[in-house]
Amino acid sequence: MWGLFPLYWILFNQVPALEILAHRIFWSLIFMFVLLMASKTLGSFIQQLKSLLVQPKLLFFVFIASVLISVNWLVYIWAVNNGHVIESSMGYYVNPLVSILLGIVFLKEKLTVWQLVAFLLAAAGVLIQTINFGQVPWIALSLALTFGFYGLAKKLIHIAPSMELTFETLFVVPAALIYLIYLQQAGVASFGTESWLTTLLLVGTGVVTAVPLLFFAEGAQRISLTMVGFFQYITPTMQLIIGIAIYREPFHLTQLVSFSFIWLGLIVFTLSATLFVKKQSVMLRTADSKNN
Repeated sequence: MWGLFPLYWILFNQVPALEILAHRIFWSLIFMFVLLMASKTLGSFIQQLKSLLVQPKLLFFVFIASVLISVNWLVYIWAVNNGHVIESSMGYYVNPLVSILLGIVFLKEKLTVWQLVAFLLAAAGVLIQTINFGQVPWIALSLALTFGFYGLAKKLIHIAPSMELTFETLFVVPAALIYLIYLQQAGVASFGTESWLTTLLLVGTGVVTAVPLLFFAEGAQRISLTMVGFFQYITPTMQLIIGIAIYREPFHLTQLVSFSFIWLGLIVFTLSATLFVKKQSVMLRTADSKNN
């Protein structure tokens, strides 16, 4: 779903990124409330909210998660609408390895030698890009870091995914709503003044935003942060193809070399993860046979 996002944003790229972000937050909250009512869990949500308000540490993590994902959305929307789809895909390629690093530092997950090699290869790819273009690929790094820390926050929050996402949007919706009201009063809002399709697409950002995040929240609580990172490089592959084939962004030799280092790192990581899983399976089977 995330891999197809650029095709959605291009449909109304005349709308400023900050306005799109505000609509994403507002309509995501509306969608989540509808979902909670449909599943008859609104009462549980209210009880959970009361419980959350008396747990400062948990409240802090939920608030941080809401800020991180909002910043990530803003950077990504701006990047796509300003012709930086390829660099955005780099950010999501680097993100799995950022997740590895965060898992090691904060969750004490173990790093294998091959995972270290994978991380260094990806770092080399980013460094090549930086040296050649004379500037740090801030879009890629911003996306990787914000979403990496967002994934970390999700590991520290043990709340039902639907309720958690509702909390995240609830905490930032006041700012979004104030901004949208300001745009309407100033007469510069796109909502209701552009084509009916633009208005409909802005409303649709709620569903488009919430559904993949719900899946991500559910998955992040079920598997290790390392494995979360492993699955996430499907998205940037789709985005890279869209950036080259549909957006027609230039893809220079230096970018190819830079991406090649990152891809090689991901291949090394994938193989090491596969071998680790196989080794664990063999050990479990051996232990079971001995017990029997």
